Amino acid sequence: MSGDEKWCVVTGGRGFAARHLVQMLIRYDVFRVRIADLGSTVDLEPYEENGILAEALSSGRAQYVAIDLRSKSQVLQAFQGAEVVFHMAAPNSSVNNYQLHHSVNVEGTKNVIDACTELKVKRLIYTSSPSVVFDGIHGIFDGEESLPYPPKHNDFYSATKAQGEELVIKANGVKGLLTCCIRPSSIFGPGDRLLVPSLVVAARAGKSKFIIGDGNNIYDFTYVENVAHAHICAERALASEGTVAEKAAGQAYFITNMEPIKFWEFVSLILEGLGYERPRIKIPAFVVMPIAHVVEWTYKLLGPYGMKVPQLTPSRVRLLSCSRSFKCSKAQDRIGYTPIVSLQEGLKRTIESYPHLRAEQPRKREGPSKASIYLGSGMASPGSFNIRVHPCQFTRKDIRV
Repeated sequence: MSGDEKWCVVTGGRGFAARHLVQMLIRYDVFRVRIADLGSTVDLEPYEENGILAEALSSGRAQYVAIDLRSKSQVLQAFQGAEVVFHMAAPNSSVNNYQLHHSVNVEGTKNVIDACTELKVKRLIYTSSPSVVFDGIHGIFDGEESLPYPPKHNDFYSATKAQGEELVIKANGVKGLLTCCIRPSSIFGPGDRLLVPSLVVAARAGKSKFIIGDGNNIYDFTYVENVAHAHICAERALASEGTVAEKAAGQAYFITNMEPIKFWEFVSLILEGLGYERPRIKIPAFVVMPIAHVVEWTYKLLGPYGMKVPQLTPSRVRLLSCSRSFKCSKAQDRIGYTPIVSLQEGLKRTIESYPHLRAEQPRKREGPSKASIYLGSGMASPGSFNIRVHPCQFTRKDIRV
């Protein structure tokens, strides 16, 4: 590497949201991008083979490096020469294993912070979660960053992400390192391997007809390109001079599409858009919870023998039946974040990206569905899945608050 090249590192760089950030960073063309993940090699998806990522890897504008965050020596090697680190790596949140989450979200984050300070990395942006302030019992309406961490979290993922977040905020200012935390709420979009596929599996098994709870719980979802955009906004704010950087650093920020919607309406729009029936039968959460506890207990016994991670767990029931909405005013004010893709457009792009998951025989109905009314044709325009660069409202040298 020549001395004048500026590098950034994206940990967990082959994950869902991280892939979108990597592509946006490549298009933004401020940094060369080092993609750090567990795989020994980078295996491109078919849609990536002739795209911007393949070109960047070929030209040297991007690199891939295998890394286990639990090994400090590997982290130090991956961060050599980096000016910025986007720390996005985390285990699958649906696996409720304390040892796994603590080793990555806490111990791994300690290694990330230590490597940043030892190598004089200038900026660290940590991908956190709104779940760090959720106890699984009390709904959150228009939550602000002043909300405290609860005495007990909904699961081990949330608890350890909160610990990691605390470490990153505490590290702000240590040896010149500037840090902040991004809390994107319920990420969705093309490339997601959890939300939409699990909904379709349930629909094909005849289980998607059920609503857990009263169906009125409000959620804030975030289209994945908005999540990538928020990370870049945070980095640009930290890279600024004077008051803006001071206000942005050492803080956590909720990130959403700023369009709260009923959780089950959002689910229904996706299912209808793919040709399945929308959920309609309401089951109280207290009826489902004992079953969820039995399922979780069974998984603890049979998981080591190959049982798949169950979808119906107590923590999942609480997530599906509680309200969780958050304000983004702090992110707007301090890092200049505003969504760049609307919820409606994001849903269209998401539905169009899963042609292989559509119902084989679309159900017959009289008149247009609610999804077709809301989403139009449900079809995205050609090329709409290319990640586009939408710079924040400020530059490094010209920032107003």
